Amino acid sequence: MKIDLFQIGNFHVRGYGFMIGLGFLLALVLGCKRAKKLELKDESVIDIAILAIIGGFLGAKILYVIVSFKDFLKDPLAVLGSEGFVVYGGIIAGVLAAWIYCKVKKLVFLEYFDLIMPEVALAQGFGRIGCFLAGCCYGRETTAAWGITFPADSMAPSGIKLIPTQLLSAAGDFLIAAILIWIAHRFLYQQKKLITGDIGSIYLLLYGIGRFLIEFLRNDYRGAVGFLSTSQFISVFIVALGVTLMVYHRKKNPVK
Repeated sequence: MKIDLFQIGNFHVRGYGFMIGLGFLLALVLGCKRAKKLELKDESVIDIAILAIIGGFLGAKILYVIVSFKDFLKDPLAVLGSEGFVVYGGIIAGVLAAWIYCKVKKLVFLEYFDLIMPEVALAQGFGRIGCFLAGCCYGRETTAAWGITFPADSMAPSGIKLIPTQLLSAAGDFLIAAILIWIAHRFLYQQKKLITGDIGSIYLLLYGIGRFLIEFLRNDYRGAVGFLSTSQFISVFIVALGVTLMVYHRKKNPVK
């Protein structure tokens, strides 16, 4: 809705980048605070966050190039230089970067996986607000009163009311973050009934289901696998992975 938030001299502060940066900083602060409660290393949280954000950006761009490969072949620089990203690429690459870090530092990956996923959801929520400001990831045309009309300089089609899928996604991400933190506090901190890996697995379940559903409302091209969008196709495996991890962890470490 507003590509440039403000200007400092000749430097334009983009709403998209600003919200991503804000989300990252808030997630980092929250992650370090929660790390102390879990008696985990907050310096490792900072390291993982930096590696995850770098890996996440690369992964999100790589997957965007893959789903936009025809456009990439026509004009590689335009695709690489655009603000286009695919979130699932960022999640996969970011988690992979965290896993490698934990292996190298001989840390228990699932403990940090549980710790950082609520913060990931929080950062994603701010990222989606950034999408709203830029106009990307827009929804289908609607006549509903809550439809949004984007300006001409936006990435979304202008002059018509669209479903604000970016804000719906942001609300869902914030809700997931709140649910995960509540579960961690209610069970892990107080009753010790959660198994390591549960919080991360629940994130996969909730985000995968939410992303699969929100895709029905979106109207920007994101690639397709059969009758499913690329993100819906990946969501199926993300949800399956979440269920598999929870079942596996319970068989390996049954709750007493």
